[in-house]
Amino acid sequence: MIKRNLYLEELKSRMWNDSVKIITGIRRSGKSFLLNSIFYKNLIESGVKEDRIIKFAFDSATDLAKIGEDPIELERNKRKVNYKKFLSYMEKLISPKERYYLLLDEVQRLEVFEYVLNGYLSMGNLDIYVTGSNSKFLSSDVITEFRGRGDEIHVMPLSFSEFYDYLKGDISKRLSEYMTYGGLPRTVLAQSDRQKMNYLSSQLEKTFIKDVIERNNIRNTEELNELMNFIASGISTLTNPAKLEKRFISEKKVLLSVDTISNYIKYLQDAFIIDKALRYDVKGKSYISTPYKVYFEDTGLRNAKLDFRQVEFTHLMENTIYNELKYRGYKVDVGMVETREKNQRKQLEVDFVANEGSQRFYIQSAYDIYSEDKLLQETKSLDNISDSFKKIIITERNIVQHHNDKGYLFLSLEDFLLNQDSLDW
Repeated sequence: MIKRNLYLEELKSRMWNDSVKIITGIRRSGKSFLLNSIFYKNLIESGVKEDRIIKFAFDSATDLAKIGEDPIELERNKRKVNYKKFLSYMEKLISPKERYYLLLDEVQRLEVFEYVLNGYLSMGNLDIYVTGSNSKFLSSDVITEFRGRGDEIHVMPLSFSEFYDYLKGDISKRLSEYMTYGGLPRTVLAQSDRQKMNYLSSQLEKTFIKDVIERNNIRNTEELNELMNFIASGISTLTNPAKLEKRFISEKKVLLSVDTISNYIKYLQDAFIIDKALRYDVKGKSYISTPYKVYFEDTGLRNAKLDFRQVEFTHLMENTIYNELKYRGYKVDVGMVETREKNQRKQLEVDFVANEGSQRFYIQSAYDIYSEDKLLQETKSLDNISDSFKKIIITERNIVQHHNDKGYLFLSLEDFLLNQDSLDW
């Protein structure tokens, strides 16, 4: 079993907190497995009786048959599961004198599920956990569906530490494999490179992109695919809808408006396929809305979008560091430091500004520091930050972690990814 200890602990820490625990995340990231296998197993091992755990999957023909619903008929008539049938089924399973754990998969397939869950929440003897895959569960305002009584746990694909804990082997080889094929659990379980590539390409086209198209009624699918190609080829570089509009005109001879591009980017964000990192003016202490950087939540999907033809580890390393920081719970921005040189204003970049509460880290991603000039180039932006927050340089080269004479921490990518407390060294 692939371990997801961080998410298991998050679920355990939220037990009986008077909220609906809402597990969101990109498709195929392991949300259902986390809930119905890992968390369920933990409940049993902690002494909870099986009849006090109610599991129901609204995309399971077996479960639907229990309440008299036919999945073929549901699909044919494009309707949702009748909530009265589900309520009737539940009434036979629960007693007001006992406490229960309710684990619901793909709950958006149930009619008025918000009202149903809020009703169960008010009973006081049900601890509720749900997963879902439609727009209501893929948007930033998901919590409002439960009148402020929703608690979101966002599940990402496997981190490198989870990936390596399962596979073991040569660390450098595994890291290269991870950045190429990503961390979707089914990809990790595949036995060959060909299987991994075929799985990722198939899922990207038939599941991820198809979902975005259907959910948002996109008619011109070719434009969406081209936009994804542009974004995939430009990870780790600053962009915005205006730049992308110009690229469509110059390269494709197509006019795709700024508004349409902005909408498409939001749709991809809502589906957790990509994430957008805003620029933060470190000295001015303010956000710059544009340009920004875009990263893929799974590098395997990014590479699959480009048919594995642009596997540049310099850019993939930066994407991997971004995802790891998000996995650890940091709010991550792209830093900008403005300086003056020879009476000219110049903007220097800090790859990542990672924040959690009052804690902050300035982080540079440097694939290799092969000379003194390269070192000066990578640290110039950090040199111009006057506050006392920690400054870190992560390099792909397998160096021994150390602090230089300016107090900057140097880490290898392997040490950073495999040690959860590495930023505090």
